[in-house]
Amino acid sequence: MTVTYRSAEERDIPLILQFIRDLAEYENLLHEVVATEELLREWLFEKRAAEVIFAVVDGKEAGFALFFHNFSTFLGRAGIYLEDLYVKPEYRGRGVGKGLLRRLAQIALERGCGRLEWWCLNWNRPSIGFYLSLGARPMDEWTVYRLSGDTLRRLAES
Repeated sequence: MTVTYRSAEERDIPLILQFIRDLAEYENLLHEVVATEELLREWLFEKRAAEVIFAVVDGKEAGFALFFHNFSTFLGRAGIYLEDLYVKPEYRGRGVGKGLLRRLAQIALERGCGRLEWWCLNWNRPSIGFYLSLGARPMDEWTVYRLSGDTLRRLAES
């Protein structure tokens, strides 16, 4: 099995949205997906706020990674934040996920980034085991905080 990687193009928007929905379904969060093709076109290809790469096996997209740059003031350089990583079930256990992370690590080094990081749901033991096997370490001394929706609006308007 040969895996190649390619960057998403605007014509891939329906495929990107399908991967997002597939991931959300796996995470039991499909009800939270409000992304549309129009929103993805605007934010990925017009504003270029994030990027997508695909893992391709025998001409078919087997997995995807959506990522963007963040910045570490301590390192004084950008990093890559992996928002989503998803491999179709029929391709799992065949190196596709590891290959996507390897490609992201290569991109990070090519761009001079200081780190590659992501979040993982606490219940997702298969993924946690996979990440640990790669040498990734959980940042358990940090707590993630979020403002969104009405709470975000209230703060902005205060």
